[in-house]
Order: sequence, then structure tokens, then C-alpha cells
Amino acid sequence: MFTRTVTLGASALILAATAMAQEAAPLDAAIESTTKVLIQQGLNDDVGLKFVEDLTTEVGQRLAGSESEARARDWSVAELEELGFDNVRVETFEIPFWSRKSESVAVMGESAQPLVATALGGSAPTPKGGVTAEVVRFESLYDLQQAPISKVDGKIVFIDEGMIKTMDGSGYGMAVRKRSQCAKVSVEKGAVACLIRSVGTQPHRMPHTGIMARDGAEAEGAVAAISGPDADQLTRLLERGPVTVSVDIQTEIKTNAPSGNVIAELTGTDLKDEIILLGCHLDSWDLGTGALDDGAGCGIVVGAAMLIAGLDERPRRTIRVVLYGAEEVGLFGATAYAREHGDDLDKHVLASESDFGAGPIWRFQTRFGEAALPYARTIQNLLMPLGVTPDDNRAFGGPDIGILARAGVPVVTPGQNGMDYFDYHHTPDDTFDKIKPAEFRQNIAVYAAFAYIAAETGWDFRRQPDPEEIGTE
Repeated sequence: MFTRTVTLGASALILAATAMAQEAAPLDAAIESTTKVLIQQGLNDDVGLKFVEDLTTEVGQRLAGSESEARARDWSVAELEELGFDNVRVETFEIPFWSRKSESVAVMGESAQPLVATALGGSAPTPKGGVTAEVVRFESLYDLQQAPISKVDGKIVFIDEGMIKTMDGSGYGMAVRKRSQCAKVSVEKGAVACLIRSVGTQPHRMPHTGIMARDGAEAEGAVAAISGPDADQLTRLLERGPVTVSVDIQTEIKTNAPSGNVIAELTGTDLKDEIILLGCHLDSWDLGTGALDDGAGCGIVVGAAMLIAGLDERPRRTIRVVLYGAEEVGLFGATAYAREHGDDLDKHVLASESDFGAGPIWRFQTRFGEAALPYARTIQNLLMPLGVTPDDNRAFGGPDIGILARAGVPVVTPGQNGMDYFDYHHTPDDTFDKIKPAEFRQNIAVYAAFAYIAAETGWDFRRQPDPEEIGTE
């Protein structure tokens, strides 16, 4: 049995107790037995882990719109066909393309020294040879927004705002705002470039990149993230007096570049037109090899689907695995999928996405119709021996799945422990060795269990109470 220690806050404990108190739906004994077998097989699975290892080794980084992402699509198609999936295909689309060509940030003058930095996705280039100016430091994006133009004009802005480390990754939303707004606010106030403390939680000299605009648009100014230790170094220098820094960022921009979603299926039987969608994103940033973000997610959903494929009989509904393209630079794959399949979203009976690394799943959230909540309880009860706590009905599904959830598709979010996720996320340290096999396999067991139940039972997760059930006409 997979065991671990989880510290829950008071609100989480209340939610868990409430969820467990609600009535569970009855489950056919044969389905329950098969689910338990899948869980045990998942805890010993090698297919998913090998998928991640091979992807990150044979392809490496997979920047959206690049030749590497195209190779990843070709590689994935060949791999999924070899594994025996049905209807393996690529649904193509185009995206705006950005890539870094060169980048350097350095302190000038008597304390001259390089700073470890990386350009943010969408950064405009500096003029050839870069820009050199005095640095003005702000402790937060808000402080920059409130600053007078006279304090910023002609300077290089430095936002030294940190990120809180949390189990559910909630600190990221607050910290990432400076990444999206730094260029815009700095340019409006006359700055020549902007530096930010990397959006991450690790103490090493590993800068953290990421997109600034979710529509893939090029920023108005040049922006780079410096590693945490280098942000500390720059702050110490500023405490000793004025500091001049040079920033030289050169980038490549293309209006249109190819991307695509890789899709593979396990065709169902009598309910084969109904779809259980398991998603991940195939692209990654270019600094590491995208093992945690999101090679792990792809290995988890592929591994889970293959466990179900190994059963003596296929489940009733079709299980569709979608390896989304171009997630990192603007959810372009998610938008393209919704556009391509908009007319049959009513046939998507459940969707979920793995895109938060490879830490152990500790809670199971749903977004079901009110009358379908007993189904959630049944699934949650079966997952509890894996250390998974029942949770609320406010799941968002995942970044690429969000558009489906907003369209009314029921979703589940198997919440992973992401306490150390942002130590590696979007950095050069996002590599295969960071995946812990036992925790990764627990994810596969969870995904295989709920996907099989959803595919085999025929349950309607959109179900709303009948008027007679709630005492109204």
C-alpha cells in the first residue's frame, strides 16, 4: 500500500469530513474489484515512467512552435501507436512563436559581475549591444505601479517580490503577476528594461522563465528573471549605493509556427461515443527537459490508460488521451481542441488533466452536477487507501481542461502535493531525475481508478436533482 504523511489545515479537514459524511452511490462488485486490481497494478507500473524517461531523453525540451515540439509530436504518435492505442492522430494549429537567442545581465562598475538570468517568454529584444542604466528596486509590483514616473524614467526596474511555498501551489498566482505586468508598467513609466526575482521557491542559481501574455503577444519591453540568490546579491549591492546594470536580450519572433494536439483513444463498447478525456501538455519551456512540467503528466495519463487497455474487456466508454500542444505560451492547444470538438462536448462525460508535476495526490476534487455527488463519494472512498482525501465540488480540472469545464463538461482534479514543484518548474532543473517513482506510480493508480469507473459505470456526472427529489414541481 502507498503510504505517506499529509498535514491538513482545519478547512481541509472540515471539507474532508463533510465529503465522507455524504452518501456514496452503490458500485457493481465486479467494477469495484477490477478498480482495486488496477490500483495495485498502477503502484507497480513502468509504462508511464518509461514514457517520461524516453520523451525527455530522446526529445528533450519542447518549446511550443519549435522543431523540438514537432519532433515530440512525431515521437508521441509513434509511441502511442506502438502501445496499441486507437485513432492516433495530430490535430494541427498555428501559434505565434517566440524564442530566446541570447541573454545576459551584469552589474557594471567597481562591483562588476554577471547575474544568472533568463529572458521571460515574449520579452522584446533590447537594442543590439543591450541597454545600461541605473537600477531602481521595488519590493512588489504594487510599489512599482504606485511609483512616480520620475523615479522610473530611464532606469532599469527591479521587482524583488518573493513567492510563498504552498502545498497546493496557491502562492504562484500572486507571485506570477509581476511576470505578466512588469514590462507593461515599466514601459509606461519610461524604464529601459525590467528585471524580476524569479517566480519560484528554490534557493539555487536557477532562473525561472514563463510567458508574460497568455495570447502569446510580444511584450513592449525587455524583461528578464534573475535567480533568487542573484536577486539577493543585487539587493545587497543596492544597500551599499547606486548600482548600474547592463541587460542584453536578443529574441526571435515569428507570426505563425506549427503546433498541434496529439490524440489517442481506447475505443469503448456500447457507449463508445461518450468520452472520458485524460489530458496533459506535450510542450515545455526550453531551459530544462520538461520532466515535471509536463512530461510527468503525459506519462501519468498514458500509463493509466494503458492499464485499462490491459483488461480482458474494454470499458463501455471511450477513453481519450490528449497531449495538448502550446500550453505554456497561451493555452493554444486547449482553445484549438474546444474549437475542433465544440459540437460534441455534450459527449464528453468527464475530463481531467495532470499538470502539476509528479508529487503524490492527496485530495480529490470534482465538479459534478448536484445529484451526481454520490458518484464522487464512491470514487473518493476507493482512493482513500492511497492517501487521497475527499474534497469539495469546486474542481477546475487543469489549465487545458478549464475551457471544457466552463462549457459544462464535468471535471475532476486529483490534487498533487506541490510543495517542491516550484523549486523546479520552468527552470533548467526540470529534469527526469526529479521524479520519485513511487509517488509517480500513485498518480497512475489514481487516474486509472477514476477513469475506469467513469468509463465502465455509465454514470451521468452532469446529473441534476429531479424536481421530485427536491420537493418542487
